[in-house]
Amino acid sequence: MEILAKENYSEFVSFAENHKNTSFTQSLEWANLKSGWEREIVVSRDKDGIIKGAMLILIERLPVLKNGFLYAPHGPICDFDDKETIADLLEGAKAVGKKYKGFLFKCDPTLLETAEEEIKNFTDLGFKYEPGRKDFETIQVRFNYALTDIEGRTPEEEIMTFTQKTRYNIRVAEKHGVECRICGKEALPEFYRIFKVTAVRDNFIVRPIEYYEKMMDCFGDKMRLYLCYYNGVAISGALCCQYAKKTYYVFGASDNQYRNVMPNYLMQWNMIKWALEGGCRVYDFLGIPVNADPESPMIGVYRFKKGFNGEVLGYVGEFDYVLNPFINTLFNIATKMKKRFYAVYRAIRGKK
Repeated sequence: MEILAKENYSEFVSFAENHKNTSFTQSLEWANLKSGWEREIVVSRDKDGIIKGAMLILIERLPVLKNGFLYAPHGPICDFDDKETIADLLEGAKAVGKKYKGFLFKCDPTLLETAEEEIKNFTDLGFKYEPGRKDFETIQVRFNYALTDIEGRTPEEEIMTFTQKTRYNIRVAEKHGVECRICGKEALPEFYRIFKVTAVRDNFIVRPIEYYEKMMDCFGDKMRLYLCYYNGVAISGALCCQYAKKTYYVFGASDNQYRNVMPNYLMQWNMIKWALEGGCRVYDFLGIPVNADPESPMIGVYRFKKGFNGEVLGYVGEFDYVLNPFINTLFNIATKMKKRFYAVYRAIRGKK
C-alpha cells in the first residue's frame, strides 16, 4: 500500500486511463472539479513495483468536528477478483482515514450486482453492503445504459444496431434542418437556459452555471458541449466526456418547444460518432431507473435510451467501511434529516 506523492500522480493517471474498471470520476480532472474536497491517491503495487490497483479518494470534512468523510467515486480501480489488491487498497484508505480523522470510507466500484464472488471479496474484508438499493438511495445512479464493445465499428455499422424508430427519429431531425454543433464555453449560457427548463420539467436541482464552466475547464479536450439548433435557436444540449476509451453522456437538456423535430436523437448520434472516432469501447448513457421501474420518474429517460439498443448495466452500489462508529452514527442521523428535507422540497416543486 502506498499513499502516492503528488509528484508521482502521473503514474496514477497512466494506470487509470488504461484500466477496464475505471471511470471519469476516478480522474484527476474530477478531483479538480470538486471544490471543497481534499484528495489523496492510494495505490497497490506488485513485486516489481508496477501499480496493480489504485483509487482516488475524495475527503470532505464535517463542520465543527472536522472529521473526514472518505469517498472513492466509482473506485477502486482494479481487478475485482483480486482480493489481495482490494485488501491492500483498504489499508490505504485506513491510512488516509487516520490522516483526516476519517469516520467512514465509501466506495462504489463499477462492479455488476450479479458478480457474487467479487462482492464477497469486499464483504469478507469488513465492508458493509446492502444489496438492491433503489433509485436515489445511493450517491451515484446504480443502473446505467450503455453501448458496449463498439470499438472498431464504423458509423454505418453502429447506426444499423439502433431500433428502426430511433433511426427514423434521427432522420426526422435531419429532415427538419436541426443542426448539431460542438460548441465552446461561450455557448454554455444557452445550454444552461435549456438545462433549467429541463430541471423544472423533470424535478431536479441544477448547480450554478459556474460549476459547469469549471467542469469544461477541468476536462479540457476530454469534454464537449453539444447544442442542437432549430431555426437558429438552441433547443437541446449535452455535456459529454471522453475518458479511458469510454464516452459518457454526463448532462442533457431539452427545451419544452420543438421536441417534435427530435433534436435529442440527432445529438446522441453525434456523440456516439465521437465515441467511435475516439476508438472507445463503450458509450455510456449513464443513469436509468433500477430494474426499469415503470413507476420511476426516470422511466421516460430509459425508454429514450433503450431505442439505441444497448445494454443495462446494474451496478452493485455502495460498500461502506466504518472508521469511527460514533461519528458515523451522528452522520447517518444528519443524512436522513437532509434526505427528508429534499424529499419535501421535490414534492413542493412537483406541485408547482
